[in-house]
Amino acid sequence: MSSQVPSGTIWGHVGVPIPTIDSSLGMKLLPFVLAFVAGSVDVISFLGLDGLFTAHITGNLVVLAAHILARGEATLALVISVPLFLIILAATRVLAAGLERGRIPSLGVLLFVQFALLCGFLGICVAAGPGASASAPSMILAGMLGVSAMAVQNALVRISLVGAPSTAVLTTNITLLTTDVGEIILGHDPSLIAKARQRARRTWPAVAGFLFGCALGAWCEAAIGLRALVLPASFALVALILGIASNNLRS
Repeated sequence: MSSQVPSGTIWGHVGVPIPTIDSSLGMKLLPFVLAFVAGSVDVISFLGLDGLFTAHITGNLVVLAAHILARGEATLALVISVPLFLIILAATRVLAAGLERGRIPSLGVLLFVQFALLCGFLGICVAAGPGASASAPSMILAGMLGVSAMAVQNALVRISLVGAPSTAVLTTNITLLTTDVGEIILGHDPSLIAKARQRARRTWPAVAGFLFGCALGAWCEAAIGLRALVLPASFALVALILGIASNNLRS
């Protein structure tokens, strides 16, 4: 087995190669694909599951607080979603650490976990049919699989892909992109302008992917209901293929 590793790759503390988003074309595409997944699954779940955000945990906190304070009650899905998101984030970190100890690159594995969770989300919704209540136990389970998938995605871009922007937090990415564009246009320090250009090149695909995912996801949900989850599941498969390709770093 060759020890050659593409430029742009770094090594973890136990000698496991971790790709950067600049290490290959596939890794450069990955933030756009993942952001598309997050944007589409978030809008589909919001429209189809009575206001449940799967990727936007801040939104769930706001909606949960509003329901409790204004109505004195909240849906079970909203109550569960916030602690579950935190639990899955922690579990993902533990899994990544175990893979690292076994000298197994974590990116492909975590992308597979995300894909499997989204397939479960889609499968339950398709089996339940278009008339299923969002408060039915099966639909609550489906929504929690979506929340879990997005928790895994949020973790993996921090753990398994160096230099990646957030792929599920549009507010932060738009803020960073806007300030960096301002620095590029109005700045005077060449080194700061160069850094801003580099950050903008990494951030804009995530912004574009999330917006495109939201728009297409909303259109598909309006047309075919929760079966529209085939859209983010398909893009999660594309992300998995890109992640598996990155494992060729070891071959």
